[in-house]
Formats: sequence, structure tokens, C-alpha cells
Amino acid sequence: MTNPPPPWALLAELTHACPLHCPYCSNPLELTRRSRELSTEEWSEVLRQAAELGVVHTHLSGGEPLLRPDLTSIVAAAESVGIYTQLVTSGVGLSTARMSALTSAGLRSVQLSVQHADPEASDRIAGRRSFAAKERAAAAVRGAGLPLGLNVVLHRDNLHAVDQLVDLGVAWGAERIELANVQFYGWALRNRTTLLPTRDQLSRARETVERRRKQLAGTTELVWVVPDYFDGVPKPCMGGWGAVSLTVAPDGSVLPCPASGDLLGPDVPNVRDRSLEWIWTTSPAFNRYRGTEWMSGPCGGCPRLETDFGGCRCQAHALTGDAARTDPACALSPDHALVRALAEAPRAESPSIGPSRYVYRSPGPAGTGQELKPPAV
Repeated sequence: MTNPPPPWALLAELTHACPLHCPYCSNPLELTRRSRELSTEEWSEVLRQAAELGVVHTHLSGGEPLLRPDLTSIVAAAESVGIYTQLVTSGVGLSTARMSALTSAGLRSVQLSVQHADPEASDRIAGRRSFAAKERAAAAVRGAGLPLGLNVVLHRDNLHAVDQLVDLGVAWGAERIELANVQFYGWALRNRTTLLPTRDQLSRARETVERRRKQLAGTTELVWVVPDYFDGVPKPCMGGWGAVSLTVAPDGSVLPCPASGDLLGPDVPNVRDRSLEWIWTTSPAFNRYRGTEWMSGPCGGCPRLETDFGGCRCQAHALTGDAARTDPACALSPDHALVRALAEAPRAESPSIGPSRYVYRSPGPAGTGQELKPPAV
């Protein structure tokens, strides 16, 4: 594709460092070391180039972006070039004073993650005590007058608690609650057997969301991110590969989506070597699956061609080893049996949150993780 439309969104992964150890984390198994992270000046230049390219919105994410002591400066740099900033955070370290400084620098909104409505269960999933810090962070955001969103990754161990999670979001003053069914990349793929829910769990949770949407209409927005593997219809791949957004990783790598590093391999471009404009318009990484001409098999003549864009390239690569294949989540994919077998495999209905069942996210050797001692609760 020549002359692609400009991106409007940027995911700025400022660091992979994080105080939590969530077993569903989408960060890669090989985490970027702090010594390789972009500097304040480099991030400022990335944001300047992003604004020139057309970006108007950025999620400041990680890891935990609050671990960057220069976060306020990065927010100010985005504000100076007219980019709307949303902080995506665990809430650990978000004091009233820190919130005030970020708001003064131009921060526009906050998305706070929570693992469960029950404090003990939330702490166990996160791999450390954190629920109380999240509650304080929500209060700090409300006190600063910023919009608050709540993000919950749903999986086998918390799908039964959707009602309570919605109640929690309402009590904390969230304007938007995103109920995101786990997507199996990074650490989530490593923990797939433990995290994968049953079809009945998903069905009941979906019904709960519809009921609560009616109750909360006009007050709190409920977003349901559809699950992988279960519906036979693939999710659109980031609105199309290289179509609307880009991700800059902590070391300056630039990706069409956060999980695409493995499938791109040595073709991953970097802002330390090339401009964002060249990366977006010209790089092989962003053009490889852009548009529809690359598609073959069931995708080639599918009426949903411009709707789901062949599904997720990262999922196709993770499950088949070939990113150009039809996403196995699609019922028309020749590889659909791979996900159908996973979706239909017998699993216990009752949740049983326990540390011995998780490989927690950790900075250890790639893919190994660690069996952490559960937090005292």
C-alpha cells in the first residue's frame, strides 16, 4: 500500500518495569532492561515526530509508567505538541502529589487496572499487595478532576465476579469500565491453560454485562472486549495492520501492535535509527500486512475482508507459526481446530486462585517467569 493514511494513536510503552507480576501481562517474555530505555529527550522527540505524523492521542503505558521519574516531563512534552495523554497505570505510586504534578503538566485522563473486586483475590492475581494502592489512586484521580477509566482483564479466575467489578468501578467513580477478555499473547500465552475460561463462564459474564449496561445507561460506559477462541469470528487486527496506530516500545522499537515483535523478528524498526514518518510509510514492518492484497486462502474472497482484516496476525503467528495465515479464531480458517479444541477442553467451573497455578510475570530468563510466594493477605 502506498501513501497510507496517518495514524491517530500512539501507545508509548515507557518502561517494562512494573511492581506487579500479572500472569496475563501482554509485555513480551523478554523484557527491556532499564538501561536500554529511551531517555526523556528521546521520548520528547518521538512525541514531536508523532504529532507531525498526525497522532492526536497517546496512552502512556508500560510496565508501570509511574516508575519513570521523568513522567511529568514526558506528559508536558506531549501537551506541548498537542497530543492528548492518558496514563495507563496499576495505581501503585500514584499519590495525590504525583497526580497534581501530572495534571499540571497536561495529563488528560487515567486508566486504572484492577485484577478483582475482592482485595485478597486482586492481590493474589497481581502477585503482590496492591488493591489498597489502587483505591487510593482512584481517589487521587477523582480529586484532580480527571476522567477515570477502569480496566479489568477477564479470565477464568474473575469472570464470575463481573457484577462486583462493575460495582467497584461505580463506587470508585469510573466513567468507563473496560472488561477485556484475556488475549493470549506474552505472559498470557505462557499461562493460557490456567487463564482460559469455560464457554459457560463467558456466556454468563456476557449476560451480566448486557444487564448492567441497561442499568447504567447514561452514567457509566461498559466496554466488553470479545474473547479469543470462542465465537468463531476473529477480532479486527488493530483496525487493520498499520492503519490507525503504532506502538513505541521502551527501547525505541516501533511496532504495528504491541504483540508483533516476535513475528517481525529482525525487521522491527527503531526510532533511534529511522524517523517515525519513514517507519510508518515505508518500513517493511508496517507494509507487510497492510491493506488486503497480501491475503490468501479463506480471507481472499471473504465478505468480511474489510471488517476483520483477516483477524489477528500475532495470533496466527503464535498458533501456526505463519502470520500470513487466516487467524485460527475464524471458523473458516483451516486451522480453526486448534482453537476449537482449546475452547471445548474440559475445565473446572469453580475459580481457584492460587499462586502455584500461575507463572508470574518477572524479569527473569525469557519464558521462565517465576513461581512467586503469594502476598500476605
